Amino acid sequence: MKIVHNASILGLAILTMMSAAAAVDYQAEGRSWWAHIQYLAGDKLEGRDTGSAGHKLAAQYVAGEFERSGLKPAGASGYIQPVKFDVSHIDEPASSLDLIRDGKVQRLKLGEDAAFSLRSGIAPAFEGAAVFAGYGFAVPEHKYDELSGLDVKGKIVVYLSGGPKSIPGELMSHYQSAGERWKHLHALGAAGTVVIANPKSMDVPWERAALSRFMPSMSLADPSSDPSADPSADEPAGAMLSVSFNAANADKLLAGSGHSIGEILAAAGSGQPLPKFPLMVRIRSKVSVKKSAAESQNVAGILPGTDPKLKDEYVVVSAHLDHIGVGKPIGGDSIYNGAMDDASGIASVLEIARHLQQSKTKLKRSILFLAVTGEEKGLQGSRYFATHPTVKAKSIVADINMDMFLPLYPLKYLVVYGLEESTLGDQMKAVAAAAGVELQKDREPERNIFIRSDQYSFIKQGVPSLFFKFGNLPGSPEEKMEKEWLRVRYHAPSDDLSQPVDKAAAARFNEMIRELTVRAANGTAKPAWKKESFFRRFEK
Repeated sequence: MKIVHNASILGLAILTMMSAAAAVDYQAEGRSWWAHIQYLAGDKLEGRDTGSAGHKLAAQYVAGEFERSGLKPAGASGYIQPVKFDVSHIDEPASSLDLIRDGKVQRLKLGEDAAFSLRSGIAPAFEGAAVFAGYGFAVPEHKYDELSGLDVKGKIVVYLSGGPKSIPGELMSHYQSAGERWKHLHALGAAGTVVIANPKSMDVPWERAALSRFMPSMSLADPSSDPSADPSADEPAGAMLSVSFNAANADKLLAGSGHSIGEILAAAGSGQPLPKFPLMVRIRSKVSVKKSAAESQNVAGILPGTDPKLKDEYVVVSAHLDHIGVGKPIGGDSIYNGAMDDASGIASVLEIARHLQQSKTKLKRSILFLAVTGEEKGLQGSRYFATHPTVKAKSIVADINMDMFLPLYPLKYLVVYGLEESTLGDQMKAVAAAAGVELQKDREPERNIFIRSDQYSFIKQGVPSLFFKFGNLPGSPEEKMEKEWLRVRYHAPSDDLSQPVDKAAAARFNEMIRELTVRAANGTAKPAWKKESFFRRFEK
């Protein structure tokens, strides 16, 4: 009888849980999530460019929602943390890029052949010899070094984006960050870099990606945030030249070397080592830049914990508020609304805060909800907050970051970046198991997704972090849908309010992230890097 009684109780508990789950109206929850996006990605905000009037309106909206959810202000002034920027615009008509071969000058067409990167503070004028260096980076932990034995002193290092699939995705992403790559190249005496973008790993076609060269480049104005003081920062310091090159025209660079871009791309596609060789060309640049200044906003609010000791520890739930503003028209539309990138993540932050407050969920640790600026400018706002936090730096124990998670179809699979690196990943596994969602590893490490959003600013301060996107199966309609979204809508005006989105799936995702947040806040031990994790070295 006792066994039957316990089984009955268990059955009743399961039925109760199923009934509670069934009671959740994911369609209604999805509509609530979408309502935030309708404002944030509306034309009125003109794409929320960092430092713009539209971004300021978005920041005020988020601050208002934080207040409605009963969050305690956690900015420098109310909910707002001002962030000052130095701004650079390329004066393209006054700039040029030439290839010099056998005394003959070949003028390259900016935008069609190549584009300058201004984030490195490159020299106004430079000329130097060039060498092709494969993938152009090193991973000491795997005894992998593309530059071993290669003379790069005083030269421009040309490399192909991506890397060998034998190296774990998160680790490869770290060493391919601009700062880590340049730290190694600079130590070897390199003068600058030219990256040939591998078409297979590009999120968008070159023709559209090249339009970003007209967007302003921004760097933090605060001297204490000088990226040259941080060897792992995303902005390299000391490079004389930094250029992206269109793979379709890369044979202009390689002419006379005995190698072709077709050969190099074929080797990369088949997993073969890439050749390394001197280029029979000198590269000459002239760069004219217009300077200005701007101020933008991080927005922060705290849901206080209740444990006498643990309430002074903070789990950060973050997303980026900015997008890329108004740009070159595509299909007659010049407003880059950024609905999925990343009004979607901000809407999730707001919905999670609302639910936790309304449900009066008991929390031991405090939750710090954070909307950061300048992600599209190189993770600038999150870097500023991570190095100038409005709470004690050592009190931040985790970052749960949401950026363009792409709820284009029902939530069956979820890719979790950093899953095996910390105990936060173990908590996510438990959440996914309870939700019936299968977790997946990164299938495209060459895209360097792990270092391309704001969790990385916290990781570099030693904070265990996770980042997510909807997953799918190879060859499935869902995979095709995701790739088509990237091709057509990523960083384009068509990432707007007219696109089809699975709102109920977004609501399910928000529920999972909310549960992860609660587990991180209420765990006996704070989230910690695993002993074997590479990223444990960043612990302060």
